[in-house]
Amino acid sequence: MKQQRSRRTLSYVSVTAIIALYFAMVLNLPIYKELTAIFDQMEQVNLGFIISIPFFFFAALNFIFNLFSWPYLTKPFFIVLLVCSALVSYAGFNYGTIFDANMITNIMQTDSGEASAYLSVYSLVWFSVLGLVPACLLAVTSLKSQSWLRLLATKLVSMLVSLLVIVLIAGLYYQDYASVGRNHSYLKRMIVPTQFVAATAKYINQTYFYTPIPYKELGLDARQSDKALEQAKTKPTLLVLVVGETARSQNYQLNGYPRATNPYTEKLGVVSFQDVRSCGTATAVSLPCMFSLLTHDNYDHDVAVNQDNVIDILKRAGISMVWEDDDGGDKTVASHIEKQMMNRQNVDANCDGNTCYDMVLLDDFARNVDKLSGNRMLALHLIGSHGPTYYKRYPKEMAFFQPDCPRADIENCSEEQIINSYDNSIRYTDFVLSRLIERLVKLEDKYNTALIYLSDHGESLGEDGLFLHGAPYAIAPKYQTHVPLIVWMSPGFQATKNIDIDCLQQQATLKETHSHDNLFHSLLGAFDVKTQVYQPKLDIFSRCRVNN
Repeated sequence: MKQQRSRRTLSYVSVTAIIALYFAMVLNLPIYKELTAIFDQMEQVNLGFIISIPFFFFAALNFIFNLFSWPYLTKPFFIVLLVCSALVSYAGFNYGTIFDANMITNIMQTDSGEASAYLSVYSLVWFSVLGLVPACLLAVTSLKSQSWLRLLATKLVSMLVSLLVIVLIAGLYYQDYASVGRNHSYLKRMIVPTQFVAATAKYINQTYFYTPIPYKELGLDARQSDKALEQAKTKPTLLVLVVGETARSQNYQLNGYPRATNPYTEKLGVVSFQDVRSCGTATAVSLPCMFSLLTHDNYDHDVAVNQDNVIDILKRAGISMVWEDDDGGDKTVASHIEKQMMNRQNVDANCDGNTCYDMVLLDDFARNVDKLSGNRMLALHLIGSHGPTYYKRYPKEMAFFQPDCPRADIENCSEEQIINSYDNSIRYTDFVLSRLIERLVKLEDKYNTALIYLSDHGESLGEDGLFLHGAPYAIAPKYQTHVPLIVWMSPGFQATKNIDIDCLQQQATLKETHSHDNLFHSLLGAFDVKTQVYQPKLDIFSRCRVNN
């Protein structure tokens, strides 16, 4: 009777092998999905190679997991790993997300409002079935007590067998693995859980264990030109900088898109730059980069946040500024000027208690302009087209393109619905910009007014199986790296800054010329700030200044 009632136990080696098998066969569905797409495009594929892949994953993961399977460690370690891996698997399978260090940074800096946009019945079911259920089963599993000598011996045997399997597969199919690996190097970043664990470890190391970089002040010589200071006494410059969110250039009517996504600004005399590259594919990278003296080619996040950016230099030169934010934060960009965060908990015409439409940023527009002094800048950070809940970025009455996708799990909507929702969000941003320009027009008798709109990064809408953004820049599609840049200038601003608008229109058509690198120097140029860090070649206005 005692034997019948005794609880069945598993050895550490057995439970490790079961977990490795589960990861190899289930949680790595994203890489199998990607491999299927790759094999479909190949003229000939070795069937034995295809069959060997899950065995290779199992052997490799079994070897690695045995290093972490010890008394008192096995359950907590693998329970956390299972839960986190289920989330990673969901994002990878449904959106094509790759969890590198930049993606981990972006996740850590995402607020609760943005995170809730990813919740849906589908995502919760996926997480529960693939993550919580296995984690609970592991939690209630009884592990067999063994002597350390026996435990080490069985581990070594299991790891040795795994190595032999790996060597055997490598001997038979090395050329196939090498060929696919070389041609699709990003595949190794899709393996669950090795990539996201390594990326998380890198993030933790860089965030909490690195030697602090001394803060560096830049542009200590910054000052406004005598002409700009004199002009500020009678008719100051008022520039509105609008930082967009998740807007891709390809869906802008102003840039040749065949749908009416810019009906409000197209008749307002704006200049739309046709080919503008972002610094990154996620806000956590792009936002600090676009305001930094560093360029995309030499950008280092730790260096950027530990030295003055263009806002700091403008402040040093005497430009009066305020930052309004509807997108969860400035990523340290506006740390040294006044910031106003939109209260998403409000329930009114613009806010639903969780998120706000971008028109909320105009509520205090007049008050903020009036309280600033001299030459001034109002920076507005939009929530723009932040996904996957594109439908929450525009009011229902502005859902122009139908049918749209009124849900967070966009992978369960048709391609037409996803694009319609996204285009509606772009169209609503265009509406917000037009209202800003209208207000600037009304202020032309008091200020020389201008507006610059530049998005932080683009978005994938299902092309090549990818959704959302945040792909590693080296392999990111152009949809995530090409962004809109729109400029509007009043006649007074053009005259005061000596800018030839026709010349600027021509500059805007040039290919592979403009990027986030231009913002730093263009803002200095727009306010006639003199400093040694200013580079005229990167100022979008410099080539079109008459009598320069």
